[in-house]
Amino acid sequence: MKTIFLVFCFLTLTGLSAQAQETNAPTFGKGMFNLMGKDSTWSMKIGTRIQLLSMANWGIGAEGGLVEPEQNFLVRRARLKFDGFAYSPKLSYKIELGLSNRDMSGASQFTGNAPRYIYDAVVMWNFYQNFELWFGQTKLPGNIERVISSGDLQQVNRSLLNRNFNIDRDMGFQLRHHFNLTEKFLVREKLALSQGEGRNVVTGNLGGHQYTARLELLPLGSFTDNSEYGGSDLEREATPKLMLAVTYDTNQDAVKTRSNQGSYMENDLGFFETDINTIFVDAMFKYSGFSFMGEYAHRTADDPVARNSDGTLTGAIVQVGNGLNLQTGYLFTTNWEVSGRFTKIKLDKDITGRNQQEQYTLGLSKYIVGHKLKIQTDLSYLSEDSAIDELMLRLQVELHF
Repeated sequence: MKTIFLVFCFLTLTGLSAQAQETNAPTFGKGMFNLMGKDSTWSMKIGTRIQLLSMANWGIGAEGGLVEPEQNFLVRRARLKFDGFAYSPKLSYKIELGLSNRDMSGASQFTGNAPRYIYDAVVMWNFYQNFELWFGQTKLPGNIERVISSGDLQQVNRSLLNRNFNIDRDMGFQLRHHFNLTEKFLVREKLALSQGEGRNVVTGNLGGHQYTARLELLPLGSFTDNSEYGGSDLEREATPKLMLAVTYDTNQDAVKTRSNQGSYMENDLGFFETDINTIFVDAMFKYSGFSFMGEYAHRTADDPVARNSDGTLTGAIVQVGNGLNLQTGYLFTTNWEVSGRFTKIKLDKDITGRNQQEQYTLGLSKYIVGHKLKIQTDLSYLSEDSAIDELMLRLQVELHF
C-alpha cells in the first residue's frame, strides 16, 4: 500500500507541476502527460495501462463431455510506464512498474523478500552513429513473442512456447547496432551480457553470467513504426514486410531450471550449476492486413539433472527440449481480426518426465483504438499425451493511456 500511495502522490505532483512545463496534451494511447523541461534538457512521458481477464477451463472426458470446470477473474496486468530523455536526446531511459498481484508475484529471499514491482529500469545511450549501449534491467533480445509487449499481442496472451522457453528480463548491459546492406535491406545486431538470475534479484550473481546474441534481417525494408514487434497488421503494410531472426543464448553455470527463469536448483552445497543453452529462430511477415509469426526454440544443458555432492538427485531438472509456435491472422477493414495459433512443446521425456503437448487457439479481436483500447477473446484446445485434454476460453479488455 505504501508503494501505491507514493505512486499516487508522484502522479498528483507531476500533474500540478505540468503547469510550469511545456506540455503536450497527448492523443489517446500516447501517454497521460508529455513533459518537456523549460531548457529542453529532459523529457518524460507518463503512461498507464490495465488488462482485465476472465477465463474458464474444462477437462474433456472420455465420452467427449466437459468435466472439472474452473473459472477465474483477475486484473492480469496493471502497469505504470515512464520514458523520455535526460540531458540529451541521445541519452534515453525507460521505467515500467507492475502493480497487479500477478505483476508483483515471485517474492523470495533472492528478491529481498520484496514484491517484484520493477519490470524495466534501463538507460540507453546512442554513443556513436548507429550504436546504442543499454544498461539496466530490461527484456533480453530473445524470442520475438517475448519482446512484443503484453499490451500489443495478437491474442489474449503469449503461447506455451514462450511460457516454457523465454529468457525474459535480466540486469546487465546490451549493445545494439543496425546498418543497411542495400537501400532497403536492414540488418540489426543485438548483444547482451547479463547477470543470469532474472529480474529484481538482489543477492548478486549465484552462478556464471548469461550471454545473448541476436541477428535480425529485414530484406524488404523497415516495418511501419517498428510494427514487427507488435501483433496484427494494424498499419496495413502497403508492401510486404518480412523479418527473419536468430538468437543464441548461453547461461554459464546457471542455477535455475529454465536458464534465468524457473525454480532454483538447490543442493547440499548451495546450488547445482550447469551451462544452459537456448536457440530461437523466428519470423514476422505482414502485408495488407495479413500477418504471420513463426517461432522455434531449442534448449540444451550440459547436465540437466541436478545432484547433491554425493551424486544423489535433488529432484530439480532443467527443462530441455524444443517448441514450435505458428500464428497468423487477418485484420478486416472494420478492425475486427480473426487469428489462429498452433503450438507444439516437446520436452525430453526421458529427462523431464513431461509429455508432448499440442495446443490449437482460435482468436477474435476488436481494435477500437489499435492496441490501446481493444477487446479480445480466444478458445484453446490442449492435447497432451497420456493426459486428459483441456479446453480454455478467455475474454480480455486492454486499456492503455
